[in-house]
Amino acid sequence: MDVTVVGSGPNGLAAAVICARAGLSVRVIEAQPTAGGGARTLADPEFPGVSHDICSAVHPLALASPFFAEFDLPGRVSLATPEVSYANPMPGHPAAVGYRDLDRTCAELDDGASWRRLLGPLVEDSENVVALVLGDKRSIPPSITAALKMAPRLLVQGSPAWNTLAGEDARALFSGVAAHAISRMPSMVSAGAGLMLASLAHAVGWPIPVGGSQAIPDALLADMRAHGGELVLGEEVTAPPPGVVIYDTAPTALLDIYGDRMPARYARTLRRYRYGPGVAKVDFVLSGEIGWRDSRLADAPTLHMGGERAMMARAERDVAEGRHADWPMILAALPHLADPGRIDAQGRRPLWTYVHVPAGSPVDQAETVTEIFERFAPGFRDLVVGVRSVPAARLSQHNANLIGGDIGVGGANLFSVATGPALRWNPWSTPIPRAYLCSSAVPPGSGVHGMAGYYAARTVLRREFGLDLPPLTSSA
Repeated sequence: MDVTVVGSGPNGLAAAVICARAGLSVRVIEAQPTAGGGARTLADPEFPGVSHDICSAVHPLALASPFFAEFDLPGRVSLATPEVSYANPMPGHPAAVGYRDLDRTCAELDDGASWRRLLGPLVEDSENVVALVLGDKRSIPPSITAALKMAPRLLVQGSPAWNTLAGEDARALFSGVAAHAISRMPSMVSAGAGLMLASLAHAVGWPIPVGGSQAIPDALLADMRAHGGELVLGEEVTAPPPGVVIYDTAPTALLDIYGDRMPARYARTLRRYRYGPGVAKVDFVLSGEIGWRDSRLADAPTLHMGGERAMMARAERDVAEGRHADWPMILAALPHLADPGRIDAQGRRPLWTYVHVPAGSPVDQAETVTEIFERFAPGFRDLVVGVRSVPAARLSQHNANLIGGDIGVGGANLFSVATGPALRWNPWSTPIPRAYLCSSAVPPGSGVHGMAGYYAARTVLRREFGLDLPPLTSSA
């Protein structure tokens, strides 16, 4: 076997596809009984006609990632792109709604001109903005113009000057998007996530894979197998596999796998590696549609339930300092609004939520989520026919990478975004011979985009085999 990939998340599978297409023998080993890592979909245990996305549900980067573009993901996976990208219910105020249509979004905001000044130039140049944010952080930016547009906005929205964005509704709308990076607000990390994701909401939309997130890893697996790759499920890697190994794992997993064989300095670095705050996962099965006070929310598959900007900032600060917020940041998705096939024969449908909590929190957040939904949709509780709640402390049972519930695998900070877990020019490499990293802990960080796997595979092909990147089109 030329290359073994440990872990079958989108990054690991991206690396496997590239190596298999380059003509190498490839095996992917996954500890869980199903493949997909952070993009899996499983049937509800009580209502099998309803399926839940185990980690990610909505995929803003599915139409924007350079790897997925070259792989032609839209040609392999049906991606439903709703007219409403996301919405933010607000106490005592109409909801703030982010439409695909930038003009419509601005028209409904109290100060739409401010929203347009912030995002309009990035929307017009979204392809180069994505290439900049998802770049390897070691090359000259592909577009200096995009960098010049992005830099001042990043500095403003990542600093106390962020209130130059006018209008409480626009501030909440942006902060809800920025909260996809679990970080204090304002910060450069949250601002970067907010600018990229909000720009994509208008440029290409926030697509939902038809049938569930599982469709994305399934497409990658099909391509890998078509080029000779193998998948092994239900097998935990406890010792280094032979040959070259690419780890789609938390960096600290290497400590157990290599033990005394790991270089001492690198081992010390990994022992100091710190994971961030966590999320609690709460999946609901609903008997019907939610009766929102603001009827526009009925068309929003993605919801940011953190309230106003000040509330979100306070909640994220509490979580970063190890406290449970009174009103935590909640991200929610109703995928059936874009994909009606997610509704079973009896009319039941899934509701996906993440709740930001301190690292390792054992607290069940189901009642907290229910109470916050009730604020904006009285009678919500009566729709609930099933609740599947997984506290942050138990998320690693679904995915070993999510230590303490950290869905960013420790990568949601400026240091990791630039360098990975250790200070190395090539962060996808390690000082361990023939061992590489491709998880969200290495650049360009978290998200279902495959780019960490792309960069790791590029490194492996050049260093270990003297090969160039192969074409990734479906016909190759």
